[in-house]
Amino acid sequence: MKNELSRRNNFYPDYDFFDEAMHDFFPAFYGGKNHGQKYMRTDIKETDNEYVMEVELPGMDKKDIHIDLKDGYLNISVKKSEKEDGGKKDNYIHRERSFSCQRNYYVGDIRKEDIKARYENGILNVTIPKETPRKEEEHRIEIE
Repeated sequence: MKNELSRRNNFYPDYDFFDEAMHDFFPAFYGGKNHGQKYMRTDIKETDNEYVMEVELPGMDKKDIHIDLKDGYLNISVKKSEKEDGGKKDNYIHRERSFSCQRNYYVGDIRKEDIKARYENGILNVTIPKETPRKEEEHRIEIE
């Protein structure tokens, strides 16, 4: 550890002790080893007619969440902005409550009108109907 600290101080002049301390104390939150996705953890259940997604978004307001459908991909994005205090400046050492993130999920050829979403108690529930397979239509062309 002594070597690590001396290396950082000599070769990393922008080393921030408090930022590194937060990484060391909360490795799962900062994406440490073997912790996977740190935001928007998602469970997907399948029923006979639909898929139900449960996306974990604790501490968000409904207005901060945006859902878009484009080219068969459902894009869920979150942007939480820092609260303005009317010009008052506080002396924060470290801030993490303003952030943005997004995830994309392939849902196939679904109409946006058929997708339902509800946000309650930090969980975004998105209901997506199963894609109905299109029947191949044969169009015979007569030869003259």
